[in-house]
Amino acid sequence: MAVINKSHPEEFILLGFSDHPWLELPLFIILLVTYPLAITGNIAIILVSILDPHLHSPMYFFLTNLSFLDMCYTTSIVPQMLTNLGGSTKTISYMRCVVQLYFYHTMGGTECVLLALMSFDRYVAICRPLHYTLIMNQRTCLLLVSTVWLIGISYAVSEATVTLQLPLCGHNELDHLVCEIPVLIKTACGEKDTNELALSVVCIFILAVPLCLILASYASIGHAVLKIKSSEGRKKAFGTCSSHLVVVLLFYGPAISMYLQPPSSITKDQPKFMALFYGVVTPTLNPFIYTLRNKDVKGALGNLSRNIFSSK
Repeated sequence: MAVINKSHPEEFILLGFSDHPWLELPLFIILLVTYPLAITGNIAIILVSILDPHLHSPMYFFLTNLSFLDMCYTTSIVPQMLTNLGGSTKTISYMRCVVQLYFYHTMGGTECVLLALMSFDRYVAICRPLHYTLIMNQRTCLLLVSTVWLIGISYAVSEATVTLQLPLCGHNELDHLVCEIPVLIKTACGEKDTNELALSVVCIFILAVPLCLILASYASIGHAVLKIKSSEGRKKAFGTCSSHLVVVLLFYGPAISMYLQPPSSITKDQPKFMALFYGVVTPTLNPFIYTLRNKDVKGALGNLSRNIFSSK
């Protein structure tokens, strides 16, 4: 894979909030607290989904993948953020920037499609309950998840590789907290309209298409739930979907505002706050959202905690 650009600098300077230095210490403290919370919460979700036999279902298999993604997602950017916010140097080597670019966008692209897959799982469970075990069998789930990962990797490889070929003409300052495609395009010199157009087209497929599938799934789910005569049945059906809907809103809202507009029109601090939100806030909140809204997960976490403390 050719990612070495002859005009690339040896390192980039991540300006971050250098024009608002008073923000750096509060952000450093927030990240220092939220990062361990995100890692611990997502590990807990993975452990209970694997160890509790009651959670061995497609829904929790996909949730395990989401938690793993969120851990990788936040780990790809937060350590570098902490280094830059907590120290006097704000640099990142070119190769570390390349690795971060591929890793970060692989996780982001995969999560976009995985959230659509999770909504399809809920659609089958609620709208086709008699055929659920037949449709969402183990082989199908593994195939679907493998496809989701392949789409995410393909997106990152195609977009990041093309972006890294843009001439930088000696520019090594990135007005951001991390290495991200729209910011690198904005920093590049020369003709970049084609790259902006390509990014917009690819993002339509990776963001807009999955979001449309999610909306279509939940429109069908809503129609099916309203037909349920029992209020308890409607409450249970809505309960299984509400957590996922909240996660979708938290992830897609900032991502769409960042990627479905030309990089040249992005405001100065927008990428920084968006990166903090969907790279830090969302992975931290997701485990709590699923725990607080899901009795099965809360029960499994309680059992796991009791087993851990009883063994001591």
